[in-house]
Amino acid sequence: MQYTIQQIASILSLPTGRLHPGKISVLLTDSRRLTLPDETLFFAMETKNNDAHLFVGELYEKGVRHFVVSRLLPEWEEFTGANFLKVKNPLSALQKIAASHRRKFNIPVIGITGSNGKTVVKEWLYQILEKNYNIVRSPRSYNSQTGVPLSVWQLDDETELGIFEAGISMPDEMEKLEPVIRPTIGVLTKIGEAHQENFASLQQKIMEKLELFANCDVLIFDEDCELVSQCADQMVLSPKTFTWSRKNRDAHLYISSVKKRGESTVINYSLLDFDDSFTIPFTDDASVENAISCLAVALYLHISSAEISARMIRLDPVAMRLDVRRGKGNCIIINDAYNSDINSIRIALDFQQQRKVERRLKKTLILSDILQTGMAPKLLYKKVAEMAKQSRTERIIGIGHDIAAHRNMFQMQEKSFYRTTEEFIASGEWRKFDHELILLKGARKFHFEQISALVEERLHETALEVDLDAVVHNFNFYKSRLHPDTKMVCMVKANAYGAGAAEIAKTLQYHRCDYLAVAEEGIQLRREGISLPLIVLNPEVNGFEELFAEDLEPEIYNFRILEAFIREAERRGITRYPVHLKIDTGMHRLGFLPEQIPEMIALLKGQKGLKVHSVFSHLSAGESWHFDDFTHRQMDIFRKAAEEIEQSLHHPVRKHILNSAGMERFPDTRWDMTRLGIGLYGISASGLPGLRNVCTLKTTVLQIKQVSSNETVGYGRKERLDRDARIATIRIGYADGLDRQFGNRKGKVLVNGHSAPIVGNVCMDLCMVDVTGIEVEEGDTVILFGEGLSVIELAESIGTIPYEILTSVSPRVKRVYIKE
Repeated sequence: MQYTIQQIASILSLPTGRLHPGKISVLLTDSRRLTLPDETLFFAMETKNNDAHLFVGELYEKGVRHFVVSRLLPEWEEFTGANFLKVKNPLSALQKIAASHRRKFNIPVIGITGSNGKTVVKEWLYQILEKNYNIVRSPRSYNSQTGVPLSVWQLDDETELGIFEAGISMPDEMEKLEPVIRPTIGVLTKIGEAHQENFASLQQKIMEKLELFANCDVLIFDEDCELVSQCADQMVLSPKTFTWSRKNRDAHLYISSVKKRGESTVINYSLLDFDDSFTIPFTDDASVENAISCLAVALYLHISSAEISARMIRLDPVAMRLDVRRGKGNCIIINDAYNSDINSIRIALDFQQQRKVERRLKKTLILSDILQTGMAPKLLYKKVAEMAKQSRTERIIGIGHDIAAHRNMFQMQEKSFYRTTEEFIASGEWRKFDHELILLKGARKFHFEQISALVEERLHETALEVDLDAVVHNFNFYKSRLHPDTKMVCMVKANAYGAGAAEIAKTLQYHRCDYLAVAEEGIQLRREGISLPLIVLNPEVNGFEELFAEDLEPEIYNFRILEAFIREAERRGITRYPVHLKIDTGMHRLGFLPEQIPEMIALLKGQKGLKVHSVFSHLSAGESWHFDDFTHRQMDIFRKAAEEIEQSLHHPVRKHILNSAGMERFPDTRWDMTRLGIGLYGISASGLPGLRNVCTLKTTVLQIKQVSSNETVGYGRKERLDRDARIATIRIGYADGLDRQFGNRKGKVLVNGHSAPIVGNVCMDLCMVDVTGIEVEEGDTVILFGEGLSVIELAESIGTIPYEILTSVSPRVKRVYIKE
């Protein structure tokens, strides 16, 4: 929605007569995030560490003309056409504008607060309710004094439901956020110790949080927390509560049982003497509580129990901020130093458990003192010790005065404690790590990055950064285009297109992918703990032992392979072993021709060793509009062949022909299964928007020198400079996968956001780039591909395809896995 600058001034009770005309659609508090300068209203806020008034001149040069300020600087008098709305407090002005905007909407708005679970409940409510409402919700964790008004500003005429979270760390903060959100439905999540140091008591903090619900129609919370119930009574909120309980059968929503089964939890409940249940794909207690809060909201909004059940089982986990890297001594490092409150420790330990599919790795926790909890240290570290025990931590290394003083709380046999990070490093204990899954969890003041630098495997400064959240986003993006019953096969062959098969497979397994397809990665993935069905593409007859031993399901593409597998299965006494038949419908690479199908069926019907699980084919040019007639002819041939096979074998057979391009362009052609390849890694074969970049190849500048005009650069003297130039040598070459064709200005890189051509021939370990006119220093990061320089653009510059660029990244380039 747009406001005129005069309307904004009126909201702030400021005169409007001398204002220049202008329209506002963007409220900006961070000058680095400028997008639409013409429609931006910038709030020059002052904090302990920053004064945003200093950025007004820079923003004016970039086209911003509307500012909310608390003082006027002399140099601004020259800024013609600029509007300065002077107020006492720009933050209060931001909140007042957002509150006025909120009052325009007569829609249900869910306000969420608490100590833990706010973001998860918000995101899960979105997943549960998105089919019923057009929803605006807080982006990420925008729950602060600044984040809440920016979130509410997103409301527009299309919005049918708002979901906003609010967090406070000081008294009197919530009363400022209440009119901004003005919830009609309130949700209070679990109350814990976070930010307790700024409140006189837990009761005071609860009372402060309940201020959010002063004007709501209904308040949802767990009535088993007696202190919350008492506080709600004191604030006269009880008449409009909708509570849930595991103890009180007379509660509005009674949770009769919670049963954890493997990787899921069944929750039984009763509402108005009506009994029902649902299942969530999580087993931790926090997820159970968050799911019950979501259940209560959905029931209040009259979502049917059947819809709730169907959506609960499909809930996706909410991302965390951490990264996963290979460590020295065959270790894996999970680096999660974003915060160190007690509840984030529980979350991180849960994630560590998710990654421990490799049974040989010992679970090690390196933990610093936990700061600003408001809890007595003895009680605090008793809780931490219990969590470590519950997560089956085998070794703990504590760093800090407080945790060292409470070492006796930790009962595991392998434990050691140090007063400082420096003391731990000096001990040399880190040199002895071997086959361990190490979780680094430290408050920022302990500088655990020093530990990370020592234990990470650093064979090469060049790194391929892999965004696991982007993988999940792309996976779900394609799933959303398919019928809910359609299965998904994700391609992790060629080492997951260079991204690293093991970590990609673990991520996909956690997010309930149906199948993975591999070439030579099957045995490795089984040893990494991957239990998903694995389809082996292009197998050979000499791989029987590994296939049968590791439950790998082969693609069968000709009579030689089919007959050999039948013989081997019969020799081993194996029956009904799953296989997948490949049909050649026009690509003419591998597969049975349509005229060979009767003979193939006769062979299959005459044996018991193999059972056909799926029949598939491959589109030759599904990404191209020019060949749509051929593509549809391929699908017709395949449909007839698959139906003939299924009818002859007298059992259902899954059918799949759509690849990434096929899913993008032909989502309405119903098949039992699809295959997701290049699209999973963020590259659309048909130009479809909505995917996120997964892989970013980075390196560093080793040396910079000034080279005179007419000098040559690199082997063979292939390039002669036509001007004086500043040449940077970077740590990547053809041994890392950088094609030599990129040399002599055919390729380019990004240096501090600026494009720089590759000059001279690419060397084995190094190459040179022209950084003339770019502010760069030795040690700066260089991006070979990623955000701002796509793999597609890079491939086109040398006449190849993105597949080749991705899969060419050398094994010596370390992979770093990011999860936010």
